[in-house]
Amino acid sequence: MPDELKRRLGVPDAVLIGLGAMIGAGIFASLAPAARAAGSGLLIGLALAGVVAYCNATSSARLAALYPASGGTYVYGRERLGAFWGYLAGWAFVVGKTASCAAMALTVGSYIWPGQAHTVAVAAVVALTALNYTGVQKSALLTRIIVAVVFAVLAALVAALLTSGAVDTARLGVGSDATFGGVLQAAGLLFFAFAGYARIATLGEEVRVPARTIPRAIPLALAITLIAYAAVSVSVLLVLGPDGLAAAGAPLMDAARATGANWLVPVVQAGAAVAALGSLLALVLGVSRTTLAMARDHHLPHALAAVHPKFKVPHRAELLVGAVVATAAATSDLRAAIGFSSFGVLAYYAVANASAFTLTRAEGRPARIIPVVGLAGCLVLAFALPLPSVLTGTAVLLAGATVYGLRRRSTA
Repeated sequence: MPDELKRRLGVPDAVLIGLGAMIGAGIFASLAPAARAAGSGLLIGLALAGVVAYCNATSSARLAALYPASGGTYVYGRERLGAFWGYLAGWAFVVGKTASCAAMALTVGSYIWPGQAHTVAVAAVVALTALNYTGVQKSALLTRIIVAVVFAVLAALVAALLTSGAVDTARLGVGSDATFGGVLQAAGLLFFAFAGYARIATLGEEVRVPARTIPRAIPLALAITLIAYAAVSVSVLLVLGPDGLAAAGAPLMDAARATGANWLVPVVQAGAAVAALGSLLALVLGVSRTTLAMARDHHLPHALAAVHPKFKVPHRAELLVGAVVATAAATSDLRAAIGFSSFGVLAYYAVANASAFTLTRAEGRPARIIPVVGLAGCLVLAFALPLPSVLTGTAVLLAGATVYGLRRRSTA
């Protein structure tokens, strides 16, 4: 059919797209604010974020295998909980991840050319939107290259840190500065660095044999990411300690400087820029596919549901997303974008877990404890975020619910 996407992606490409979304600028930027919140309890926060991410990933994988269509939790919520919950998940994803796109674009700009960060950010958005427009296979190829570069940089950094004379194992101890609320807030901030595995699910209509591919790809991508983040976090803590990490402006570069490995500083700087490009690429893919799904159901203008006859991509949705992200990247603040995005993404996964809870055994439901822990974890971490992020995120969700109600009333 002309308005359906073509299934091109196998397990390796799906895993790489998930890795491209997760192994991004989050690990380069989120450690310092998380350390300020949790202190010496940073690794506990990382573990908590990993547990919630695992539950979310498992729920998303089971649902994506059952509903292999573009849109991810927008589709799952609609099918399992009702039209409103699907809409709210889609709204939270599109708005929150648009903010993430702007944050990643600004990260690219700040590393490549700090004095012209907004200009570089807009150029990056335009270039990657053009790449996505020409087909998802080219995007998967570039993602493979980016993931390889970022893993090489992180591996070089971890090796340099662990073999340096600056390592002190006492810095891993948990002291009285680690409070319960601080650990929860750190987990919410670190969750930003994990949020990306569902990009595989939002591309469900472009994955070959989705019932087999998606359940394999999502947990594999998450496991690789968790191992990488744990290795980086432990090695940086061993060198900088909780206080040094909390005070760091660019923690991975500061850790490299602390070991005397000055040659590694520009390598890490370049790796951060490449990682942010990878995240931006995967984010634009995911947001445009959810926009496509919502447009098909007339929750967004139906013209956005068009699929390009040659490239088999939702070209109008991609162009609109690119234009909105470019505008946001030219005008927005990086820190506010990250906090707002975290709240929206946690709300999105809360709906995913609630949807997974309704699955029957015949439909491949996970153990009941998984969606229960995932749902509770998402809600707790969302409201443990800094107050401005909570207030802004809540206001945006209420605005989306109001739009839905007005639309239903006008079409009744």
